[in-house]
Amino acid sequence: MDSHVLDPFVKPEDPSDPAAPSAVWLTALARIEQSTAADPAIRALQRKIGSLPLGDVRDLLRGRPLGHPVHPVLVQVPIGCWLSAAVLDLMPAGRSGPTILTAVGLAGIAPAALAGWADWADLPPEQARVGLAHAVTNVAAVACYTVSLTARLRGRTTKGRLWSWGGLAAVAVSGALGGHVAYRRAVGGYPAA
Repeated sequence: MDSHVLDPFVKPEDPSDPAAPSAVWLTALARIEQSTAADPAIRALQRKIGSLPLGDVRDLLRGRPLGHPVHPVLVQVPIGCWLSAAVLDLMPAGRSGPTILTAVGLAGIAPAALAGWADWADLPPEQARVGLAHAVTNVAAVACYTVSLTARLRGRTTKGRLWSWGGLAAVAVSGALGGHVAYRRAVGGYPAA
């Protein structure tokens, strides 16, 4: 199949249309990039992270031995676990899989967050602003999944599912923010060490 052939039944999105979803999203991102409201906090956090005596651990967190950032690799654990939990939540109740996957996803957050903060500390202001929004959205996701896990462990499966799906929505927004910084703005590529 030729992937360049457009489906005649699908009207292509006109990115110049201000109501197009991509235009709305890119406008929101541009506003975040241009807003200087959080800059004092960003500069203070970047200085604090940059001053941590991490030595060779900083290079490891930034993925220099791999020749590319390690944060996108590490986020696969929580995202994969949580997406899998959401799929299993669609199955008949009474299974422990979603609870275990939610817990493993939460356990995988720390390494991914550490690597993300190590990368973020060196970002220029516009990308750091979007990166901070990415981090705040991740905090919301982790909060949702923490409530979900607590509910599941207490036998409140429906409540756990609802919080899990809320967390997955936050992860989707966070991923779009992180993807914008990493791919649209081409931040994070390192030469192999």
